Order: sequence, then C-alpha cells, then structure tokens
Amino acid sequence: MNPQRLLLPLVPLYAAGLALKNRSYDSGKSRIQHLAWPVISVGNLSVGGAGKTPVVIRLIELLRQDGMDADVLSRGYKRSTQKTERVWPEGRAARYGDEPLLIAQQTGAAVYVSLSRYEAGRMAERECARPRLHILDDGFQHRQLARSLDIVILHASDFHEFLLPAGRLREPFSALRRADILVLRAEDRALVSELRRRNLQQPVWIMQRELETPSCQSAVAFCGIARPREFFQALTANGISLAAQAAFPDHHSWTAAELERLIVLQQTNSAEAFVTTEKDAIRLAPEQRARLEAAAPLLTAPLRVHFEDESAVRARLRSLL
Repeated sequence: MNPQRLLLPLVPLYAAGLALKNRSYDSGKSRIQHLAWPVISVGNLSVGGAGKTPVVIRLIELLRQDGMDADVLSRGYKRSTQKTERVWPEGRAARYGDEPLLIAQQTGAAVYVSLSRYEAGRMAERECARPRLHILDDGFQHRQLARSLDIVILHASDFHEFLLPAGRLREPFSALRRADILVLRAEDRALVSELRRRNLQQPVWIMQRELETPSCQSAVAFCGIARPREFFQALTANGISLAAQAAFPDHHSWTAAELERLIVLQQTNSAEAFVTTEKDAIRLAPEQRARLEAAAPLLTAPLRVHFEDESAVRARLRSLL
C-alpha cells in the first residue's frame, strides 16, 4: 500500500482550504494583479512530472517563428535567494532554481524569478524595450496574477490520483474548468474522451515527446525528478543498457557522499558513462561535474517536445498580441 494513502483522512481538510481560496478569487474578494502585457500560464494539476519546462521552451520557439518575443516568470523553486531578479545563463541553479536556469540557457529568453510573479513581470516590463508575452511557469495554482491564456498539462496518472496529501493532485479535476487549453501526451490521446465525459470541452493540444539519447552502450543513470521511472524506461527503450539506476527526490541537490556512491556503481559495473537529465545536470556544481567526469563521461539526455498541430498553437499565441 502507498504510505501516502494513510493520509486520506486529511484530504477533506486540504480540499476545504483549497475551495475557500478559490472561492475568494472567484468572488473578487482576493485581489488579482494585472500586468501590462499578456500572460500565458503553463501549469499542471499534479505535483511535478508533467513536462512544463519543455513545453515552455517550445512555446518560446514557436513565438519566435512568428517574430514574437516572450519572457518567463518563475518562482525559482528551491533557490537560495528570495529577491526578484533576472536569471543569467552563466549563473548557478542554486541561485535561480534549476528550471529557470535551464530555460534561460536553452532559449536565451529573459527569465525572471521572484516569490511574487507580479513583481517579476514588473521587472521584465521595465527592462524589455518593447511589448512581449509573459510566460508564467507553473502558474495554474498561482491565481494572484491575471492571465490571458491558461494552459494545463495533464499526465495520465492524474485521472485516477487522489488530492494532496494522500495523492499527487494539487487540485481536483473540476479546477480544469478554469483552463483555456488542455495538453495531453500523444500516447494518452484516448483520454480526450474521458475529458469530454467529465464535461471539459476546451481544445486539447497533443504533444509528442522525444528523449534525445546520447551515444552510449552502458551507463549508470541517475536523476532527481518527479517521475524517474519514465526516464529510466525511455533510456532502455532507446538502446542504453542501464548498469545501475539511482533515483533521488525531485530538484535534489547531491552531496559528495552520493556522488561517490554513483562512482562506485560505475566502477563496480564497468559502466561506460553516467547519464542524467538536463535539469539534473544543471544542478551539478562545476566541481561535482568534474568529480564524476574524472571517473567516466557525464552525458545528458535532453527531452524535446512539439505539438501535433503547431499551426493551431501558433495561431492561438498570435491572437494574444
């Protein structure tokens, strides 16, 4: 039995608090802040693992195809500072958070982190020379900031999960009525009928995901993400023999002892390399990366996404400006 299920008696309390919060925003009792430029929120229904970061990156790429710019507003989960600031690509994940730094490095877009996404947006509007779109990273539950488009990415497991703290759902399925666009993975397209059965009639964008596997015969795979099994299975499906697997909590910061254990696994199993995700690699400090690479090459497996009907996606984005 999943130990989390022991927390089922607490779910009604969590649900009641959530309903009170949402009712406060729906009624206008809680103030919603507005930025000068349109906001696209990219979020999910459950805790971690839906693929928000690759979707944010793809949206930026699609906007650029049509000559439009975007910045990104993020909380910067688990960062060491709390101030509102721009993310510089040469910086460290410990300062900005792994996902904001990865987006800044991958896209070159202006990325801002703040406990207040509104203040992050205000900074972006002061610094950017001309109007653009704001992309609110992990924004579905961040109701303090008004948005022009609410995109929610669903994972197949969301359809049979429990609410926190007994499960992974941040909100019940009924919250999806606030969304403008729902996103499903290509392999989950059959779930569109389940969405319709639940009276959710929004457009559904289908996304294709591809893990770009490095050239390697055998490896020690490690990651600190929400759904490590999916990463390991994708590596195996793409032809890498996993000599060992090591899963850590999401957004994990590795200790020297943990890296030494990875090296022991590599040496014991005569693995050719280490393989991890881009998000995990970016959390390794230079000295940690050097320690691993002294034992074997450290390879990354980037996750890329695209939408099956990108002309429709681009048209919806263009309509915001």
